[in-house]
Amino acid sequence: MKNLSGIAAEASLAPFDRSFFDPLHRFKYIGSGSLGGKAQGLAFIQRTLTSAFPHDKFPFMEVSIPSLTVLRTDIFDSFLERNRLDEVAYSDSSDDFLAYAFQKAELPAEILGDLRAMVEQVRSPLAIRSSSLLEDAIHEPFAGIYTTKMIPNNQQSADERFRKLSDAVKLVYASTFFKAAKDYARAAHQDIRREKMAVIVQEVVGQLFNGRYYPQLSGVARSFNFYSMGRSKPEDGVVSLALGLGKTIVDGDRVWTYSPAYPKVAPPFGSAEALLKETQTEFWAVNMGKPPAYDPIRETEYLVKGTLSDAELDETLRHSASTYDPISRKISIGIGTKGPRVITFAPLLDSNETPVNAVIRTLLSLCAHAMGSPVEIEFAMTFNPNRFGFLQVRPMVVSREQVDVHADEMKEVEALLASEQALGNGLVETIRDIVYVKPSSFDAKFTRRIAAELENFNRTLANEGRPYLLIGFGRWGSSDPWLGIPVQWGQIGGVKVMVEAVLPNMNVDLSQGSHFFHNLTSFQVKYFCIPYEGEYPIKWELLEQHQTVHETEFVRQVRLPFPLLVKVDGRSGRGVILMPSHG
Repeated sequence: MKNLSGIAAEASLAPFDRSFFDPLHRFKYIGSGSLGGKAQGLAFIQRTLTSAFPHDKFPFMEVSIPSLTVLRTDIFDSFLERNRLDEVAYSDSSDDFLAYAFQKAELPAEILGDLRAMVEQVRSPLAIRSSSLLEDAIHEPFAGIYTTKMIPNNQQSADERFRKLSDAVKLVYASTFFKAAKDYARAAHQDIRREKMAVIVQEVVGQLFNGRYYPQLSGVARSFNFYSMGRSKPEDGVVSLALGLGKTIVDGDRVWTYSPAYPKVAPPFGSAEALLKETQTEFWAVNMGKPPAYDPIRETEYLVKGTLSDAELDETLRHSASTYDPISRKISIGIGTKGPRVITFAPLLDSNETPVNAVIRTLLSLCAHAMGSPVEIEFAMTFNPNRFGFLQVRPMVVSREQVDVHADEMKEVEALLASEQALGNGLVETIRDIVYVKPSSFDAKFTRRIAAELENFNRTLANEGRPYLLIGFGRWGSSDPWLGIPVQWGQIGGVKVMVEAVLPNMNVDLSQGSHFFHNLTSFQVKYFCIPYEGEYPIKWELLEQHQTVHETEFVRQVRLPFPLLVKVDGRSGRGVILMPSHG
């Protein structure tokens, strides 16, 4: 990957001059020190968009990075030092205790005037985002580990808006030392004491609808797809779209996923009824109405969830929804008829009225070329006027090792499991430990307890330096415990191979756009999806033949006498896990 921290990346930056919205200088900074990984990536692409993006091809669409100001890492250092926060930061205190300690601390006096000037001129929502030294690095990206807090910034009093902004900055600083960050750093073999945090204060892309502020479209796109669908190839990439704020995508909730090479091809839902059930039904927005109870340490303090009925009232479904006809049992594009709405984005993807897919493909190609590696981008969009806000870019790790997995291998007696949907590429021959959620005791209502049990297994195995295979049910890393096991990456960071087994009452698509999946690919963890009633079911009886190392109510660990042989062919998506009977 090309160096993002050099002169070229920062050539278009300007020191903050107490003017936040400036079309000539959208990217400004306060202080010195590092910009952090996320901001460095945006600085690099800001210059690339200016010099190389073909704006003339899309004359009716603004494609740009939303205005932002970065508080560089020297401010973070001063904040910790002057408030003597090192002891609590590096302690084992709870996240709440730590967050309250940071809220009581004072921000460096020399930046208060700049923050005050910012809120005096800006009366629309702001996103206060993390940009740490380690964030978005290519091999240990720390994606989704730290806090992003959105504030409405619409209070009448500038004093009140200033306090809300200050509270949000302190929460992002505190999240540097939350348990998830410390667990992740341990899994990545990083010293949390070396971490430093820059903070991005950025306008939220969106519009106001009945007290809710949100974009009509948010997305995550990758230039390389480990789960190619139908005729698409891995190099064609993959896109996940959602109505409302992108939190729906990065949290692993229901979204619309497609190949940008074949935008009209829907995901493989079995029926129109399944599509109706498994697509997005709620969206996130910034609450611009009645203020909630004061809770500065809660990331979602100023966020609200809306339903599709709310979106229809807001008149924001025109570009995203189709309609289900219960009589014909078919889905029709658009909202011209009555019936249940389905978020398919067909009005955009099936027509060229607004060339969103063409913009996405252009940006993926441009960013991949500029960075010298496959990339993942995040974006948000509004219509009328058409504005495409480029929010983030990060590199992806793509293994080039050539591995062949043949159909006869997948049916071998020694095959514990096999899949036509395997993520990653290469061989793993170092695993003797298998941790699995017991099918006999699994119930979706207990997934939070299962996540806590898995964390203890992971801690023990990580401390012993033992990589392991993890098998569970539903969507790993989902924020919705009814869709899968809601683990954070730090809770299972020692895993080397993961398996997602799908049950008849938990038949969900993989969450391609989530931060969880970005970490999965960056650490080159092999991932298997085993569909319900698929051709290659898990042979649970093979696991039961081995001695139990440790067992809890929902989870069991076994240790094999000889290492597993894990093979994944990234070109075909085939994978197999073999259990040799001898070394």
